[in-house]
Amino acid sequence: MDWLLAVLALFNLISMITVFSPRAVPRKAVPWAVFVTALLATELAWIWLPLQALVAWLLWSGGATGSALGSLALFVLVVTWLGLAWSIWMSTKAGATVENALASGLGYDYRRHIPPDVPLRQDISFSDWRNPVGMRRDDVEVIRHLPYGPGGVRQQLDIYRPRDLPEGGCPVLLQIHGGAWMIGDKGSQALPLMYEMASRGWICVAANYRLSPSVSFPAHLHDCKAALCWIRENGAEYGMDTRFVAVTGGSAGGHLSALMGLTGNRAELQPDHPDTDTSVQACVPFYGVYDFLVRYDQHPNREVYQRFLNGKVLHETLEDNPELWDLASPVAQINAEAPPFMVLHGTHDSLAVVNEGRVFSQKLRETSKQPVVYVEMPGAEHAWETVHSLRTEHTVDGVHRFLEWVRANQAQASVSGTPVNADDRESGSS
Repeated sequence: MDWLLAVLALFNLISMITVFSPRAVPRKAVPWAVFVTALLATELAWIWLPLQALVAWLLWSGGATGSALGSLALFVLVVTWLGLAWSIWMSTKAGATVENALASGLGYDYRRHIPPDVPLRQDISFSDWRNPVGMRRDDVEVIRHLPYGPGGVRQQLDIYRPRDLPEGGCPVLLQIHGGAWMIGDKGSQALPLMYEMASRGWICVAANYRLSPSVSFPAHLHDCKAALCWIRENGAEYGMDTRFVAVTGGSAGGHLSALMGLTGNRAELQPDHPDTDTSVQACVPFYGVYDFLVRYDQHPNREVYQRFLNGKVLHETLEDNPELWDLASPVAQINAEAPPFMVLHGTHDSLAVVNEGRVFSQKLRETSKQPVVYVEMPGAEHAWETVHSLRTEHTVDGVHRFLEWVRANQAQASVSGTPVNADDRESGSS
């Protein structure tokens, strides 16, 4: 039984290395295995720590520490528990982190601009996140596998909407899944966000898109824009108010959602719907990749990164078609007319380095006329909001507040022509 204790200790040691020093893990290692190990030690640490303590106690009771191996394994295990405790403690900072970022980006009295009848969640209770994978809600209806194009399953979308639809329709949040542009599915990501938003009066649309290496960029972006066109052309039939469509996504979906926000109404990127409005009213990318050229040295290993993209995601080399690589880089598409952005990234992301979010949000602030909120989540791993956790619930509520603020500000601008400007946001006045 001492070897079982040793295996548990080794696994925990590896997970702590991926959490506290993810770059120490060789990049030739399977990145998704590294990510899953780290996610277990961050978002699920509050379950993983007591479970390990129980297993260790059972093994100790059975005599697992009677050998030198067992004693050493128990010592290592207890030391790594400090890391799990740290992860749990860091998750308690999520609420303040999100609130401070919103106040900094929108103004310290930003909540006053959200109408009082908006059903914001006032308190987060343990029942909201005690089941990490419990997603379904009685007040939310899901309509699955609607085609938005002729490409079969890869050009289908799902709709998450309130069972009781209000008159006038619901604002829309388009969700784009991640998966390194080569895997992933519309039904497996951002579920806590979509179910919560749908229960608060929004309609969320999760879209598939064609995957590499079968297709090359910009086919992925063409599909995402086609899904947006479907919303604008057909959404009213499903209860959507298509005047307000926001876009979100994580990882590769964060990259594509950022491009959606920055390339609205460019005819060459929507060849099948040249006349449909593909502007979005807000953009919320999670832990995205924003610069395929790594022009600001934000990625620690440019060659490995670009070698992965070359021939898989982009079928033309950087030397042969630098314009294509530039088009695929959201940081190169930043413009003054960008919609309001809320950029989220975890400090301990093992797949998309946090500098991606830092540099992109900084460059966006330097150019955009609209507010940019940057949330750098302490202790968070890649894809932290795919399961329920204390950090996830605070993140979801922050996204909801951001989007409701944008809606209210744009409604005010359409009526009076006086939206909250940059000076107002900085001073916190209106």
